[in-house]
Amino acid sequence: MIEKKMFYIDGAWQKPLSGRDHAVINPTTEEPCAVIALGGQADTDAAVAAARAAFPAWMATPPAERIAHVEKILEVYATRAEDMAQATSMEMGAPIDMARQQQVPSGTWHITNFLTAARAFEFDEPLGDHAPNDRIIHEPVGVVAMITPWNWPQNQITLKVIAGLIAGCTMVLKPSEESPLNALIFAEVIHEAGLPKGVFNLVNGDGAGVGSQLSAHEGVDMVSFTGSSRAGKLISKSAADTLKRVSLELGGKGANLIFADADEKAVKRGVIHCMNNTGQSCNAPTRMLVERSRYDSAVAEAAEVAAAIKVGPAHEEGRHIGPVVNEAQFNKIQGLIQIGIDEGARLVAGGLGRPDGLNRGFFVRPTVFADVTPDMTIAREEIFGPVLSIMPFETEEEALRIANDTPYGLTNYVQTTDAARANRLARGLRSGMVEMNGKSRGAGSPFGGMKQSGHGREGGKWGIEDFLEVKAVSGWTPGA
Repeated sequence: MIEKKMFYIDGAWQKPLSGRDHAVINPTTEEPCAVIALGGQADTDAAVAAARAAFPAWMATPPAERIAHVEKILEVYATRAEDMAQATSMEMGAPIDMARQQQVPSGTWHITNFLTAARAFEFDEPLGDHAPNDRIIHEPVGVVAMITPWNWPQNQITLKVIAGLIAGCTMVLKPSEESPLNALIFAEVIHEAGLPKGVFNLVNGDGAGVGSQLSAHEGVDMVSFTGSSRAGKLISKSAADTLKRVSLELGGKGANLIFADADEKAVKRGVIHCMNNTGQSCNAPTRMLVERSRYDSAVAEAAEVAAAIKVGPAHEEGRHIGPVVNEAQFNKIQGLIQIGIDEGARLVAGGLGRPDGLNRGFFVRPTVFADVTPDMTIAREEIFGPVLSIMPFETEEEALRIANDTPYGLTNYVQTTDAARANRLARGLRSGMVEMNGKSRGAGSPFGGMKQSGHGREGGKWGIEDFLEVKAVSGWTPGA
């Protein structure tokens, strides 16, 4: 049993001032794998005070020096990659090879891309030739509460922390209590990299405790949150009393529009993408919309692909998906699968219960429903598990209408060899991101959504801008 009952505050590891112990459950075994401390108000106050005290000096640190600190963080991060992969696999159920190849490298990817964006970023620039005595100065927001989820922990931690550091913000990180161990290793990386004390602080806690305390705290200038839309609404209400800025990256119900002329790998690609990370990705393409002439073959292929996906323990090497994160999530997914059956969707792969040979652990069968209609619960609610809903469409207009008929707007997908159609749909789909024909977004591309998928953007120059205020100065004397 691992014991990690310490917080990182003001450049040092400190014992909790209040709060309680919390057992971290290994979803593969359903057994406790670690004990951490959940902080209380005194710990939150101490972390915010440290961040506030450090802010003036960090804000005044030249961007080139802040960038140099991030370069050192990237260097140290690489040395702890295996430790992070092992922790992530154990605490949230990512298969160890997936943790090594996707989970931890996502942090490396974002740090590298932020460095590229930062080196080209104009923190201080003229308004334009028409106004030679006007300047635009980009200044940090201030102290930021960063609340991150369990499903892609290093992805989300680096998207927030690194952008905030480059912008000149100081911060308090509250990682998910479901996957805190990798975050504690990240704090060790920060410490070894020599970041000035108080700039980065970490307090473990749950949403009702430290999360709520940070959202309402008068010493916090901004909340950057990734998680459920339900929690995002609560945070927004809590933050309103102090009029702090709120950036939200929330849920999704991505549509994957597959036209008759899509490439031959489109269906398989869509199923695998949906099931990756055991379906626990907000940008997963969980609604597969297929043009009627290709619908029957797509359903058969999707069922075959899902049936071939292996499910196994997270600690075992190989290509498989692991368990979902906890019992509550397992029960929610089972309930939604049952609702899908009850509402008349046609089950063509997977279904209720654990996969054969697994009688312990929060394992879910890769599940595919066909003949889903847009009004069904499984077509509207974010399931956050390895469950795909397939529905037919007749025309491009109908596909667009179904895709947009959702409260969410994070990522949609288009599969067609008709370039003009692809471009039309890219403009018509109401989502923060559209990926077409299997092409992933490029380095530095912004991540974020519309509608109930949140607001704000993470990644690249847009991610840095999210943590900046814009100051307009007139009467500036050039060269003075």
